[in-house]
Amino acid sequence: MYKIATTQLWVTDQDEALAFYTRKLGMEVRSDVTMPEMGGFRWLTVGPAGQPDIAIVLMAIPGPPVMDEATADDVRALVAKGFAGTVFLTTEDCQAEYEALSARGVEFVEKPQQQPYGIDCGFRDPSGNHLRLTQITMPGV
Repeated sequence: MYKIATTQLWVTDQDEALAFYTRKLGMEVRSDVTMPEMGGFRWLTVGPAGQPDIAIVLMAIPGPPVMDEATADDVRALVAKGFAGTVFLTTEDCQAEYEALSARGVEFVEKPQQQPYGIDCGFRDPSGNHLRLTQITMPGV
């Protein structure tokens, strides 16, 4: 059997994304390696403290030869709109986490609200990626 270890988000600025995910969200750097032999490609990953086996790649949107400019522009547009993927985070206390993250400068697009499955709110990273923060109260969700 296998486990999910790494997932990816497209970001428009890796340094800005790194600052957001570490300073504002409190995640840890898992790896930050630049490979000159691959044209300066930077492999940058972060993950939640206490979950060392999970990493999120903060992947710069590439240009040619990986992606033609039109495709890269399309990806940038989708990311900016929050439609290139979502990261779902869970917490034991959504309201307290909302207040702590807000105090660190995270701008929420949705305040904590009671939902059938728990308390949920949403925010976006500097690139536009959508993140959800949920306190799950419904068993099996």
